Amino acid sequence: MTTTTLTLPAPRRGLLLTPAGWSGVLLATLVVTALVPVLNLLVPAGSAFHLSDFYVQLAGKIMCYAICALAMDLIWGYTGILSLGHGLFFALGGYAMGMYLMRQIGRDGNYQTELPDFMVFLDWKALPWHWAWSDSFVLQMGLVLVVPGLLAFVFGFFAFRSRIKGVYFSIITQAMTFAAMLLFFRNETGFGGNNGFTDFKRILDIPIAQPSTRMVLFVITGLTLIGFYLMARAIVNSKFGRVLQAIRDAESRVMFTGYNPLAYKLAIWTLSAVMCGVAGALYVPQVGIINPGEMSAAASIEIAIWAAVGGRATLIGPIVGAFFVNGAKSWFTQVFPEFWLYFLGALFIAVTLFLPQGLVGLVDRLKGAKKEERA
Repeated sequence: MTTTTLTLPAPRRGLLLTPAGWSGVLLATLVVTALVPVLNLLVPAGSAFHLSDFYVQLAGKIMCYAICALAMDLIWGYTGILSLGHGLFFALGGYAMGMYLMRQIGRDGNYQTELPDFMVFLDWKALPWHWAWSDSFVLQMGLVLVVPGLLAFVFGFFAFRSRIKGVYFSIITQAMTFAAMLLFFRNETGFGGNNGFTDFKRILDIPIAQPSTRMVLFVITGLTLIGFYLMARAIVNSKFGRVLQAIRDAESRVMFTGYNPLAYKLAIWTLSAVMCGVAGALYVPQVGIINPGEMSAAASIEIAIWAAVGGRATLIGPIVGAFFVNGAKSWFTQVFPEFWLYFLGALFIAVTLFLPQGLVGLVDRLKGAKKEERA
């Protein structure tokens, strides 16, 4: 009688564990906590070193996207679960924050009532039941975590228990997101219909448009991204993370050796959804709007593209991919707006065919080639 054993993958000894990887994190911390506030708030607007509010907002928005890309890497790169519905979790976190921000408007709206303007326009007489806690910052921030996490847990439990995987799982996640988008488009749901929430005035009774408030939001976003990166690094280098990689590579063998893939997949799937919810909550006050468009199929697919372009199963790669793709998007939509979608499609095809390990994998290969030349 033979005994089947499972050898867990060793911790990845790649870019994220090198001194260069750590120095990148430290540099990001320095930029977030010191350099960007100085360049924006203290350097005069006429100076060549001044960083405008537009670029601060753009960088903050991309950092929110980078959190989503990092969340995608945990489930796709390290667990082998491709989700095409993570835009839903991002939007749910954004709506939870948006509800609080709409209540912060108070009587400063166009109709000068306690109800949000869109409810007055639709002849609503009172707040619906799901707005009961919307005037409490603490409770709404709790919903930022609970709503995406609970939805992901319930959906994931039934999907993983039924052993749905591969392209079938991806299609189901996109169908779930599309159904939610159609629901949020309806005016009677109490989420602003196709216009969503906008025209925010304050957060914690502090004017949201003043430069210091926007800079605080930017710094919090950067620190959150770094915190999630460090948390993800600790996870993938732990025994839990090695089991996730084993599930990705040979789930049946993991089951035969006594591990329960359901518990591991459900845990990382729920954590990934919560990370996207936090990203959405940080996104809304900086961008100033949230609507059902964030649940579109394209929005969720782009999250997967960021992870693929940067390099899956590297942690730092999806962050690089989010900055690269969205930075290119910002430039293309200003200079060549009609060619942006063609560029995005060509980029994804090129990465799939020629750079399966993404930009980070390309850097590793170039470093390896240089070492061979020196040898």
